[in-house]
Amino acid sequence: MGIERDALGERAMRMERDVLGEKALDRQAVYGINTVRASENFDLKHKRVNLNLIYAVVKIKKAAAVTYQRLKVGKEGVYESIIIACDKILAGGYANSFITEALQGGAGTSTNMNVNEVIANLALKEMGRNHGDYDIVHPLDDVNRGQSTNDVYPTAIRIAAVEQLRELSDGCAALQQALQQKENEYQDVKKLGRTELMDAVPVTMGEEFGAYAQCIARDRWRLYKVEERLRQVSIGGTAVGLSHNAEKKYRFGVIEELRNITGIGLAAAEYPMDITQNNDVFVEVSGLLKALSVNLLKISNDLRLMNSGPYGGLSEIRLAELQQGSSIMPGKVNPVIPEMVMQCSMRVIANDAAITMAAERGEFELNAFGPLIADSLLESLQLLKEAVYLFRTKCIELLSADREQCARLLAGSYAFAAGYIRNLGYDTVSKVVKAHPPKEAQEILDRLEAESLE
Repeated sequence: MGIERDALGERAMRMERDVLGEKALDRQAVYGINTVRASENFDLKHKRVNLNLIYAVVKIKKAAAVTYQRLKVGKEGVYESIIIACDKILAGGYANSFITEALQGGAGTSTNMNVNEVIANLALKEMGRNHGDYDIVHPLDDVNRGQSTNDVYPTAIRIAAVEQLRELSDGCAALQQALQQKENEYQDVKKLGRTELMDAVPVTMGEEFGAYAQCIARDRWRLYKVEERLRQVSIGGTAVGLSHNAEKKYRFGVIEELRNITGIGLAAAEYPMDITQNNDVFVEVSGLLKALSVNLLKISNDLRLMNSGPYGGLSEIRLAELQQGSSIMPGKVNPVIPEMVMQCSMRVIANDAAITMAAERGEFELNAFGPLIADSLLESLQLLKEAVYLFRTKCIELLSADREQCARLLAGSYAFAAGYIRNLGYDTVSKVVKAHPPKEAQEILDRLEAESLE
């Protein structure tokens, strides 16, 4: 659709007013004056609000509209049009209309206003009216009826987080399975175990991958269980959790509709004021994401070390060669997937610190720093979901063991020495290994052990 112009060729505009004054908007703009003010005030040029959060807010608006339509509230056709508008947004057609910055003052009010205005204008279009005809469909009186940013926004974070958590938990399950497959495949590959990067005792490569699978299994279970806390929501509690301006029938109906729309077993919070002002649940979830990140960091770094070489390093495994690794060193290939996973994990750990600081800064009945919590938490979930998938498909499933190199490094070490301590004692074994190379030391220890058993 081209830009609409008036008879003089000037770009067609519309005027919108609020308590602070008026502003001119492009007549085709789907958002309204509150969105424009927010985009001007928070012009960070950083990034926009996470679309998963936007869609979660839209689902709440749809649930409210369905509830009000069933209760026969509002002017005829208004909530039917609002429902249609919500469905169009959820289909992905209006993503560019949500222009507020992720980091914003006001506890998420600008995001809520942006959604309210887009839905209202799309509903007006559905009814054959012009954008901005708010006497027909009003962003606050109709779309936001019985709601507050203070119950919509925290509920939306919970919905978006649960949706991402389920995908991440499934991704961890698949990664665990891939690690267990390597455990079985390489159970017979003996290699040198290491503690503090120094030669230790013999292990098998299968045992190492089995240990990796165990820690990812714990992550999977923790993420699965924490959903229980996220399913408690305060929608219907409005400003401070006491349900000011929210009708009783609406409060009971909206959560039921929201369960149907999201497929999540949401439940009304036992104490909505708690959910409105306290954000410890998000800190808990972020802490579990940090735990997963720590495990991914450790596994990824182990793989980088085992892959090091090909001639000057350990070279116990071979990672898939995915891209050229240097603009000056011919033939060099880097462990790019583990390095990417490590950086994603570092970002999640940094986000956890931000979430912790933002959550503890709430005062009395509200936390003003929900936007930082939302952006950091949803970014962490998205990063880990994709990183876990790529780690499995482009690294774990494609790597292979260098059996000969593992045997060579094991044979050239003193890893066998600990096995002689029971019969010969620590001091005797220590003197032998300090004075002789590995092969000769093992022959001497074999002889001394045989003599001690005679």
